[in-house]
Amino acid sequence: MAHAPIIADLRRNLGTAGVLYAPSDLAVYDCDAFTVARRAPDAVVFPATTEQVVAVVRTCRKHKAPIIARGAGTGLAGGATPLHGGVLVMLTRMNRVLEVSLPDRMACVEAGVPNIQLARRLAGTGYHFAPDPSSQGASTIGGNVATNAGGPHTLKYGVTVNHVLGLEAVLADGSVLTAGPVENPSMLPFQTILCGSEGTLGVVTKVWVRLTRNPESCRALRAVFPTVDNATATVSRMIAAGIIPAAMELMDRGILEAVEEAFHFGFPPDAGAVLIVEIDGPEAGLDETQRRIVEFCRGGSACEVLEAQSAEEREQLWKCRKLSVGAVGRLNNSYIIQDGVVPRTRLPHVLRRIADIAIKHRVRIVNVAHAGDGNVHPILLFDQRDREEVRRALAAGREVLGECIACGGSVTAEHGIGVEKIEFMEKLFGPSDLLAMRRLRDAFDPLGRMNPGKLIPA
Repeated sequence: MAHAPIIADLRRNLGTAGVLYAPSDLAVYDCDAFTVARRAPDAVVFPATTEQVVAVVRTCRKHKAPIIARGAGTGLAGGATPLHGGVLVMLTRMNRVLEVSLPDRMACVEAGVPNIQLARRLAGTGYHFAPDPSSQGASTIGGNVATNAGGPHTLKYGVTVNHVLGLEAVLADGSVLTAGPVENPSMLPFQTILCGSEGTLGVVTKVWVRLTRNPESCRALRAVFPTVDNATATVSRMIAAGIIPAAMELMDRGILEAVEEAFHFGFPPDAGAVLIVEIDGPEAGLDETQRRIVEFCRGGSACEVLEAQSAEEREQLWKCRKLSVGAVGRLNNSYIIQDGVVPRTRLPHVLRRIADIAIKHRVRIVNVAHAGDGNVHPILLFDQRDREEVRRALAAGREVLGECIACGGSVTAEHGIGVEKIEFMEKLFGPSDLLAMRRLRDAFDPLGRMNPGKLIPA
């Protein structure tokens, strides 16, 4: 990419303060939270309006430059890494909640609005935006759409696509596509096509989201088990009995040690695994459901069951899960968080295999999981300064994901494919499936300049 001409055009459209191109500035944007793959962009731009995004896309088209959209940079699969250089479009200045309509149960937000900002805006209204990824405090709604993010409450409420009513996106030719928010049976559901497309079909600039009524009541409990097998078997038995919690989270001994060292929650020293279970809904019947869950836990050899008696206690129970990934930094200076998903009944098997893989590759792995929907998050610890450790960690990660496929699952439930998992697409899908995906992508972006090298193998 010839720098001088495109930089001049970008600065004319966004002003001097809206364009970065000095090498020292660009180094900050050479990866997202997946730090193994790195490549600095040729420029970073900060549009504040859809019109400015249009101007950037048209400038990139003129200069044949790749375009990579980025929100908060919390992605865990390298989806916002500019593999081929180009222009990184930072959407964080597009951070306005444009409308909240409670009668329509809908809000309209710009793509750079942090998930937590919308949650705070809705506080006290009786409604909420259901997707709550672990990165909720930083990740943006646009980023949630790009990866079709989930979170602990996916079990009952679904992932991001289930809560997107409409989208505005700037396509590769600089045109603006608006889909929704009112359902139109005569129009293709572009919002569902763009959700999870990781910026390969267009730059999402505005999102209309569905608001969910707050449940009348809520219960939470924490159960401590001697082994992961005990905990995962209990999960399967509960779901089979027709109990569908709002959330059901698992942490293994390794992650518990890190959390305990950091925050002193008082876990028993011999705890092999912890389940955090939350149920919600009408007040009538919740106590009975909670009683049954406690019975299942005790019948599954739980050595301790702590039931929250207030909203404050419930928040404290959740705190250990929400702080768990941050506590991993105490265990090693670098880590990769994987994102496989398997049928619930295969959870015990896949977690045992993860332990075997850790031994085989001499990599320490600790685990958190959205256990209710079979979504495992093995965290592989390594020293990024040691090339051999990096190699072993990547090899272990590949074997973990391969095992998820062998179990009838997938290599992602909410983090996306990005660059990290693109090699697995040919193992997940047949040639005709991938051809259909490529044709769809070509229809949106025939020149292949929207986030090249991601999601769909060449």
